[in-house]
Amino acid sequence: MDTIDPSCPFDNTAYTGTPDIKHTFKALDIPKLIGELDVLYADNDYPAAERLISAGMEKAVSAGDWRSQLSLVSEQLGLYRKTMEEEKALSAIAEAEKLIAAHAMGRTVSGATVLLNAATTMKCFGNAEGSIPLFEHVLTVYSENLDPHDYRLAGLYNNMALSYEDTGNYGKAEKLFRMAIELLESLENTNSDLAVTWCNLAEMYDSLDNEDGKISECMENAGELLLDPGLVHDGYYAFTAGKCLPLFDRLGFFYYAAQLRKILED
Repeated sequence: MDTIDPSCPFDNTAYTGTPDIKHTFKALDIPKLIGELDVLYADNDYPAAERLISAGMEKAVSAGDWRSQLSLVSEQLGLYRKTMEEEKALSAIAEAEKLIAAHAMGRTVSGATVLLNAATTMKCFGNAEGSIPLFEHVLTVYSENLDPHDYRLAGLYNNMALSYEDTGNYGKAEKLFRMAIELLESLENTNSDLAVTWCNLAEMYDSLDNEDGKISECMENAGELLLDPGLVHDGYYAFTAGKCLPLFDRLGFFYYAAQLRKILED
């Protein structure tokens, strides 16, 4: 697998040190709460999701359960990306960084994963340049602690690539997209994620030269992956196919668009 040298072009001392491993009272059953959130998201009931997270946060803060706080603030980041509430999202980023610094969790995989969520949120709200140092920090931590074929690296590569694309570093963005593809191809049941990555790459090529022959290669790869008859058409499939569908239409791949629309409407 290709690699990219991790670098951390910012002072990460706030994220280093000895992680806080002291036992803390668990005020919440986080997996149960996340399951409840998934049900609400499936119904697009974002106000109820926010109320559930807020109630959990109050309970965690009252009990001094900082681990649950960190999990919940990460959920807030995802929620506010869905609802596009920038002010709340930026507040959640600041709270995540404060908790991670206070407990020296930034060089742990769990802490770095929250920072990945924060960086993705920064990019979502137009601060791609500011997100890159956080992505680089996460790359360092993941490279030191995860197996090179860990699925989580693919998400990092994809999101990092989008930020580099936004800042005009297309060479690095392309390399990261290709790394995500190579990793996902080595794993099972990744058709939907692969399709999104191929679409991301095609969109970048189109923005640079709409006659680039690589656009067709990318979109055809994405289309064949999404139309694989062996795929289960579950909620995640619907989410990813729905993300890809407008690009098939916009770039003129109408056969794939029609087939996807038929699947999604059934």
